[in-house]
Amino acid sequence: MFPKNMFFFLILTLATASAEDDDFTYNGFGSAKLRLDGIAEITPNGLLMLTDTRQPAKGHAFLPTPIRFKNSTTGSKSSLESWKIGLPIILAILLLLIIVIGIILLVNSRIKFREVFEDWEVEYGPQRFCYKDLFLATKGFRDQHLLGAGGFGKVYRGMMPNTDTQVAVKQVSHESRQGMREFIAEIVSIGRLRHRNLVQLLGYCRRKRELLLVYEFMSNSSLDKHLFNQPKPMLSWGQRFQIIKGVASALYYLHEGWEKVVVHRDIKASNILLDDQMNGRLGDFGLARLYDHGNDPQTTHVVGTLGYLAPELAKTGKATTSTDVFAFGGFLLEVACGRRPIEIRASEQDIVLVDKVLECWKAGTILEARDLKLENEYIAEEMEMVLKLGLLCSHPNFSSRPPMRLVIRILEREAPLPEMSEDGWNAEISGLGKEGFDDIGMSDSSLLTMSACSASAMGSTLLTGR
Repeated sequence: MFPKNMFFFLILTLATASAEDDDFTYNGFGSAKLRLDGIAEITPNGLLMLTDTRQPAKGHAFLPTPIRFKNSTTGSKSSLESWKIGLPIILAILLLLIIVIGIILLVNSRIKFREVFEDWEVEYGPQRFCYKDLFLATKGFRDQHLLGAGGFGKVYRGMMPNTDTQVAVKQVSHESRQGMREFIAEIVSIGRLRHRNLVQLLGYCRRKRELLLVYEFMSNSSLDKHLFNQPKPMLSWGQRFQIIKGVASALYYLHEGWEKVVVHRDIKASNILLDDQMNGRLGDFGLARLYDHGNDPQTTHVVGTLGYLAPELAKTGKATTSTDVFAFGGFLLEVACGRRPIEIRASEQDIVLVDKVLECWKAGTILEARDLKLENEYIAEEMEMVLKLGLLCSHPNFSSRPPMRLVIRILEREAPLPEMSEDGWNAEISGLGKEGFDDIGMSDSSLLTMSACSASAMGSTLLTGR
């Protein structure tokens, strides 16, 4: 509406200008004798008012006679001469109209890309991304650039403007009750993590109620796409074993190698990304608690995925390094067996992966639980070690799980795998009980995993010391 009003204003200005000579002089609308309706009026200083921001009504103004160029009806000058007089004025009007429209487009663009930026964020300058750059990098967050979506938001691939840098941009809805400043400070803190097997968090951008997290881009997508629902193995055993060791190294760094203890809380194949060399990189590290900032601490639900949740979470509601080790145990088994920890469509005795591996171990045939698509292309000693280590890390008693420093030594064959007692395992399971679940038809260890999902409170993830 504004460009149309401006054009009308320019036409009226032309019509009411002094025509006594060849000069173009604006003397106001007071002497124009315009016909007005609605709320239109001529102000005391000669301006024409057609709208009022205080009310939705509007007005109109009409010229009493048609617009004519100077001497156009006297016949004293030819039509060509009349156009010579009027054309520059018309061109000037069009030029002004183009300028006005350009200004409007610029203002609208600034509104579209407007971000929230507060003084305290100056100290986080290098980690702050411009929303406009991210919008352009992802082509407006188009579906063609969508890499994946989950409970925490959508992830898009992008190419940063004027560079050859590819990034992954995650959109997260966020309302922080604990304060945006603390929230951003925690993101920036995690952005200082440096490890070859962690996906690097490059920075953030916030706009309105939307938070954008920017990661380095991993060209070979997530591990689960290479493991599951594939007719033939896309990863050799050597590649799988190397990925396992890389993720173990990253988790040890989070637990013990950095200035703070970072509990991941969602270790699984879909959160392991593969770089161009097929190295495993642990992603979304430490961000589970960041997402929780928008929730009341008394009502925060368990963060994690069915099949990876330690049984003690149902009782304590507190994530620890030991609950991470439990999830890592599930990760070891899914990599070695080529299937997810929970397979609803599997036969009843095979629904829960840890149950299947446990039964094979008890029967002395643990290698039968391996991914059969590998056929005989694997190292039996390594496969057996990974399967047994997966069971040990998935032990129902948190005190029986090894810390990540010991896991690293076992994988590097610098320490022997601790012996597991079948009696001790069964005692731990039976001691926890399964009241109220007898009719479900699942084993005790299955129920331990399932029951953890009903917990209603979750503690801190990013701890402040060791």
